[in-house]
Amino acid sequence: MTTAMPAPCISPDRLDSVLRAAGHAALSRSGLCELLRSEPAALDALRASWNDLPPDAYLRDGGHYRRRRHACFVVDGDTVSQVPHRAHWQPVEYNALHGGLERWFEPMDAATLAHPVWPRLLQTLAATCSALKGAQRWHVEAHQFRIDTTDGIGRPTPEGAHRDGVDFVVVALVDRAGVKGGETRVFDASGPNGIRFTMSEAWTTLMLDDERVIHETTPIQPLTDDGHRDTLVLTFRAGGFQGPQRAAT
Repeated sequence: MTTAMPAPCISPDRLDSVLRAAGHAALSRSGLCELLRSEPAALDALRASWNDLPPDAYLRDGGHYRRRRHACFVVDGDTVSQVPHRAHWQPVEYNALHGGLERWFEPMDAATLAHPVWPRLLQTLAATCSALKGAQRWHVEAHQFRIDTTDGIGRPTPEGAHRDGVDFVVVALVDRAGVKGGETRVFDASGPNGIRFTMSEAWTTLMLDDERVIHETTPIQPLTDDGHRDTLVLTFRAGGFQGPQRAAT
């Protein structure tokens, strides 16, 4: 039996320097809480909302293993503003499976976004983005994912190893139960170097410089009938939200 490699977590005071040097950095649950200056219970208050995610109706591989919700925000310094609900869109250059498609996912629940830890999470991570790329108005997309093993196998990244076409990507593990697999892999976008590990503790968080690395997570397989893997994915983009180029009329 292969032993899963643990996430290479660092102390939060090294987040900026490690992310700048390597293009990726991971924090443990305690490290994320220290970064946020928040108690674990505040983050855990968000977790129940992952039990109420509707099915992803846009899976082009014919699967039924993914549930999700989506919301968008602008973070400008200490101000976090939710924007009107909008489609999630990526170009085919970054997502060969689902690119070029306007995907209207159900919005995140208002009660989830009302937790005080939610804007603190976005503010704090946006500050890290600004520390590396200069102060910006960050356009943030938030995705709640549940990957289950309804089909016998669940694919966290059905598009394969990829970039997202943004400045930074944050992947936080929210829950993992009754599954095996789900190994996270991060590779240099322009070279052969990479790392692989498995996030197992809730709120283990990976931050990626999307211009410098590509990432994927391997499929999960069931150990129990209700096996699943829950994540929160946040993307930070300085130049506005991604969207299709509309022809002039």
